[in-house]
Amino acid sequence: MSRRYDWMVVGAGFTGAVVAERLARGLDQRVLVIDRRDHVGGNVHDRRDEGGRLIHPYGPHVFHTNSDRIFDYLSWFTAWRPYEHRVRGWIDGRLVPLPFNLTSLRMLFPEATAARLSERLVRAFGPDARPTIHDLRAAADDPDLRLVADYVFDKVFADYSARQWGVPVGDLDPAVLARVPVVVGQDDRYFTDRHQAMPRDGYSALFARMLDHPNIHVSLNTKMAEVEPTAWDRMVYCGPLDDYFGRSAGALPYRSVRFAHRAVDVRDGLPVGTVNHPQAPDFTRVTDFRHLTGEAGPTTALVAEYPMAHTPGVTEPHYPVLSEASGRLADEYRAMARTLAGKVWFAGRLADFRYYNMDQAAGRALSLVEKTLAPAVAGMAA
Repeated sequence: MSRRYDWMVVGAGFTGAVVAERLARGLDQRVLVIDRRDHVGGNVHDRRDEGGRLIHPYGPHVFHTNSDRIFDYLSWFTAWRPYEHRVRGWIDGRLVPLPFNLTSLRMLFPEATAARLSERLVRAFGPDARPTIHDLRAAADDPDLRLVADYVFDKVFADYSARQWGVPVGDLDPAVLARVPVVVGQDDRYFTDRHQAMPRDGYSALFARMLDHPNIHVSLNTKMAEVEPTAWDRMVYCGPLDDYFGRSAGALPYRSVRFAHRAVDVRDGLPVGTVNHPQAPDFTRVTDFRHLTGEAGPTTALVAEYPMAHTPGVTEPHYPVLSEASGRLADEYRAMARTLAGKVWFAGRLADFRYYNMDQAAGRALSLVEKTLAPAVAGMAA
């Protein structure tokens, strides 16, 4: 690459693409974006399958946020189709709403027991509250609340999460458990954010528009080692944190997933966007993309997810496995990263070793540019 760039951004997912766009359009910087895969968008990438159906090759991605700022920013690059995600779960042979709510309770418990437990939940937390499993388990002295907590933990969360993360539930960061609410009401939406929508033309179109700027050059099928260090002045790195340092302190645990895609007649599709299988032996959930995309036709595309261990260079890292031990190791790498301040910045789910939703990844990028990179650019220009 003969041209010299002000910045190289490693990774064209949500964080990398937003950083590149803001540097190029907002700060008039020349930006090289590289990605070792053959597409932009990272794991959010979508495409047409052989039958013309829009699918998410790396599993379902449903956009939701409470941030007007993030939603308005992304709206520069896409129109939206309103969509509220709904999930069901096969539990003890019944297909019930998830997150677990009062309807789920009535479907799985005898009528009198369900009525008593529902009344107790309302008294304890208030109507339409969303206490976490932590909240319910903290009320150990109340037998009814403990009954609900143990049931949801055992039937909905424990095996599913152990399969998802590849470690016993007790070894996970408590924040993972805190993501599981019980809805003290009948709201069966999976998310309650103010903005819930899907990009009208798909995620790939959103990313293409975001990166369509004369100051941005995108190089796909490109590894960081293949770019001459003289081609760029500063870097934003969005890949796995330990990869940057050659895993010199040990490998951080990321989780991967095998995706089994198939097409079926629409009558054999799912009643909602996703059906979880907490009691299945090897997979976690199945998604029917027609709900997410709004596309209609005689067939629909399904994907089943089989969590698996991540092998660097072989599988794609999808989720950082958060635990006390992995947090200590990540802190070692973060200390190494701080020695590169002013030359290389680290950001994103993999580079921060944080569990970000899509809106959080975009918000992380906006904050990084506004609070850190923009002052750095101004200082160098002075």
